[in-house]
Amino acid sequence: MDFRLILLLCFGAAFLNLPFGYYRAGVRKFSWQWFLAVHLPVPLIFVTRIESDVGWSAIPLLIAAAVAGQLMGGIIRPGVRNRHTAKEILVEKDER
Repeated sequence: MDFRLILLLCFGAAFLNLPFGYYRAGVRKFSWQWFLAVHLPVPLIFVTRIESDVGWSAIPLLIAAAVAGQLMGGIIRPGVRNRHTAKEILVEKDER
């Protein structure tokens, strides 16, 4: 099994899950939108693993990478929201 290919698939799974994690952080927990944000990337990761001929042993690594992407996307969302809020506060202070 090619370690570089598995590493590339893991980075791809994490990168794919970033926008889904970002969206997931903004919806109500366990709603249908939350469920879709968590599960929608899974078939694409599955097809990519099958097409690249990577065995079953890579699945735990791909799951960990997908969860990491979801978490990173969720962490990014509040940071972006707070940054815009701080920018708006600075603009309001300058206008006074």
